[in-house]
Amino acid sequence: MLQKVSSFIQLHQLCLPDTKILAAVSGGIDSVVLCEVLHQLKYNFAIAHCNFGLRAEDAEADQLFVKKLAKQYDVPFFTENFNTRTFAEQEKLSIQMAARTLRYHWFEQVRRQEGYDYIATAHHSNDTSETILLNLTKGTGIAGLHGIPPKNGHIIRPMLSVSKDDIYDFVTSNRLAWREDSSNETTKYQRNKIRHNVIPVLKEINPNLEETIQQTAERVSQAESIVAAYISQLGQQAVREKDSTIYVDLQPLHKATGLPVVLYELLRPYNFSYAVVLELTEALGGLSGKQFDSPTHTLVKDREQLVVTSKNLNSFGSILINEGQAEAEADNLHFTLRWIDADKYKLNTKPSVAALDADQLKFPLKLRAWQEGDWFVPLGMNGKKKLSDFLIDKKIPTNLKQQTMVLVSDQSIAWIVGQRLDNRFKVTDKTQRVVEITQIKR
Repeated sequence: MLQKVSSFIQLHQLCLPDTKILAAVSGGIDSVVLCEVLHQLKYNFAIAHCNFGLRAEDAEADQLFVKKLAKQYDVPFFTENFNTRTFAEQEKLSIQMAARTLRYHWFEQVRRQEGYDYIATAHHSNDTSETILLNLTKGTGIAGLHGIPPKNGHIIRPMLSVSKDDIYDFVTSNRLAWREDSSNETTKYQRNKIRHNVIPVLKEINPNLEETIQQTAERVSQAESIVAAYISQLGQQAVREKDSTIYVDLQPLHKATGLPVVLYELLRPYNFSYAVVLELTEALGGLSGKQFDSPTHTLVKDREQLVVTSKNLNSFGSILINEGQAEAEADNLHFTLRWIDADKYKLNTKPSVAALDADQLKFPLKLRAWQEGDWFVPLGMNGKKKLSDFLIDKKIPTNLKQQTMVLVSDQSIAWIVGQRLDNRFKVTDKTQRVVEITQIKR
């Protein structure tokens, strides 16, 4: 199996021998095997584990197991706890889709912040078959028929060439332990219904089902490349990015062949469903201001353009800043921190810079999205002001308003990021230590 994975990595040019890899590890059999494979192939890897808060004591036990696994391999360990149910309810998503959205968002944050080249997942050939059948059942574009790509941006799947049987054989020969997730056996979830009820029947017709589907997926992928060239040409004319906001000019698209499909492909990186794109297409001739949502982004039609902004998912996790920390990452923002004696500090009044009295803060600080009910004491004032009123006064558009982040000390807002300090944490003539936090947009 090691040779099969190594050959697959080389064939698809997934990574180089000195690549730094962040392995997504649940503690289940597939991800445990991924760790052992990376270890035996001598890759430099770390482990990232998500606790979605869905399985009570079992989830805590999984988290502890994976932490011990990282210690066993002597590799860095990163973990995050999510309020998955709240996110799913707010965005009207299935629990599985909510968990997927949150984990990939967080994996990318860790990858960037900690300097890893790729995120490796433990998908295998059986997953490809399940994905294609599930996509066909629910409805899909051409991308849903190529299954799971070996490489997608910074995400790599080095085990796509191996089957579940290969994985069981590897576990046995290497005497590996793993955590069994009881939810994998229930047919409550759609993917499990495909796995337990549909695939066994199809394999009675074609015992080589996985191999046949993989070959079909490869042909579809080649056809997709032809479509992608056409979409890319239109995208170069219509799509631009400025300050982390995406603008889609509608003028070049009016004469496009298959406009709904073109829009879907242009907006697919931002997770808009085809149903939403169809609704959007019908609204293109209407008034400006109509809003559409995906789990990760908000789109507003603004005259002859579409404005797409990312949602802040950090309120469903947490970004903590410890005392003495030098850097922090949040969505498309990078923060640098300087800790300076007050008598050596020259005040910087740029909106992107927060100069705070370090001794008035309680650590760790937290970066999060603003919430209804938030209030602060604006710099230069003594009275409270609702953050919602502050944003209205600033005339910030709705979808840009959703991107507003706050820096919180204990339960108090110290800084509306990039906009206004709280008067209670300002630098005064009594300040002894200053922490200067600079916001840098990517």
